[in-house]
This record gives sequence, structure tokens and C-alpha cells, in this order.
Amino acid sequence: MAQLFIKQAKQYSKGRPSYPQDLFHFIASNTPSHELAWDVGTGSGQAAKSLANIYKNVVATDTSPKQLEFAAKLPNIRYQCTPPSMSMAELQDNIGSESSFDLVTIAQAMHWFDLPTFYQQVKWVLKKPNGVIAAWCYTVPEVNPTVDSLFNRFYTIDAGPYWESPRALVDQKYETIDFPFEPVDGLEHNGPFRFNSEKVMDLEGYFTYLRSWSAYQTAKEKGVELLTENVVEDFKRAWNEDGKFQKTVTFPIYLRIGKVGSSS
Repeated sequence: MAQLFIKQAKQYSKGRPSYPQDLFHFIASNTPSHELAWDVGTGSGQAAKSLANIYKNVVATDTSPKQLEFAAKLPNIRYQCTPPSMSMAELQDNIGSESSFDLVTIAQAMHWFDLPTFYQQVKWVLKKPNGVIAAWCYTVPEVNPTVDSLFNRFYTIDAGPYWESPRALVDQKYETIDFPFEPVDGLEHNGPFRFNSEKVMDLEGYFTYLRSWSAYQTAKEKGVELLTENVVEDFKRAWNEDGKFQKTVTFPIYLRIGKVGSSS
């Protein structure tokens, strides 16, 4: 999975949305202790940076050293490049000891994971019974009806053949992803819960986001440029139709959150 994002790591760090503070406040309000969090698949550290404002210490891991180069360096974040799969011994050496974490987060990444193996590791590192796992994805951006109509065609028809199959879990808002965790105390279910991330973009920023897609990189490696001159011109016309060169782009976020319970 990491290979899909290595070559466009700079575009990823610049083009992807940040996550809203109300998302982190919701997660923190459902985490009994705020000592230690593990952010898995941290990429360029968008989530880790916000977690570091709430949790005393954050371990942020990714399999891509190139992505980690663009991560914000803060004194209470320890970044760690990890292999795609870890034994339990490697987990203890690289991440931490058994029942030591208050929270495990996964932002826009869990659909790529070998979930049975990953969940075994999550249940091992989280404090019992109230350690929390929070995983979220964001779906397609919303601008306005004109741009969104063009985007939907580009996303499904032009880019469609180049998406990896796990992307379908994102399209389904993580509703169908396996998530074997109890609802946290006070919540009736484990999600998904919707939040919104907003990012002010001009058209070039919007294109930077499109170029950060794994599908864009896969197409490029096969000799296909998805943002052809005609596509770019179509987007220019749609974007500039209302005369506003900068627009607030909304990314819907869908969160699954649960507690580890007494699992071993």
C-alpha cells in the first residue's frame, strides 16, 4: 500500500484535508485517559499533530519513510517507520508494551490493512477494558453542483479503473468494514458518525488533491494522464462559473469508534 503514496508524498501533504477539531474532541471525550495514543498509517502526520494537543504522548507510524519526511515534528510525537507486517515482538519493540495505550487511531488508512492481524495488535496494545480504537475515512469532496457533477464523472469513469478494491470501503463510508469492537460507554453503536472537514482551495489546490490519489499515481505508472488538457479545461470552466476563484471544499468524514472490552 505504501508504494501507492510514495511518489506523490508532497502532493499528499499539501493537497489532503486536515481533520476538524470536533472530531478529536469527540474521540477524546470518549477516551477515559489521555496519556498515550498510537496513530497508525500516519502519513504526513495530519491526525498525529491534532492528537498531540490532547494526549501526553503520541506514537505515529507509517510504512512510508517518504511520507514521514513531511510530518510535523513536535516534542511529544515519536514518528516510527514500520514494516508492512510486524510480529508481536516487533510490535512491542517498535510501538509499545501490552495494555499501555489509551487510544489507537487510523485516519484514511484502515481499508488498506490486513484487518484480522491488525485487530489482534490493537487488542494487545490497548488498555483493558476501556481503551479506544477510532478509525475514520473521508469520502469525495463537495464544492457545488457544477463542479461536483464533473468530479463524479472523473472519479467513477476516468479514475475508476485505477482504484484498488479496498477503496470501495471508503465509498461505503466504512459502514461495511469489519469492526469488532463494543460501543464506548454512552454511545448506542460504534458508528459511522459523520463530521465535516472544510478546506479553502483554489483550482490548483483542488488539482493537487486529485494528483495525491493512489489512482492517479497508478494511472500515471501505466502511461495514462488522467488530468488531460480537456479534463483540465472542463474543470476550469466549472470552477470559474461563479466568478469565485477560491472555494470552501467540504470533505465528509465517517468515524467508527469502539472500546476494546475485555478481549485479550
